[in-house]
Amino acid sequence: METMERKKKPRPRRSFTPEFKADIVDRCRAGDRTIAQVAREFDLTETAVRAWVHQAEIDAGDRAGLSTEEHKELVELRRENRQLREDVGILKRATAFFAKETR
Repeated sequence: METMERKKKPRPRRSFTPEFKADIVDRCRAGDRTIAQVAREFDLTETAVRAWVHQAEIDAGDRAGLSTEEHKELVELRRENRQLREDVGILKRATAFFAKETR
């Protein structure tokens, strides 16, 4: 009586150009088709298309949130902050090492 369910293989991760994403967003905003219909037509996940539309609304100023440029800047600042913290840690250890040597 046991039925064996077939598990779906995970979809391979794909990347899309900004131009392609903008085209998909424009098609969704045109209003003649829903996001789900556009996603099915281009074999995309509905979640991804919704996220692209959401981010496009933020970038256009229609919705609150971090724009794409602000997000890139935040990532870069976090990376720089992490590097600076590592540098300070190295300098502290070096100072402690040389302070022991001079005694």
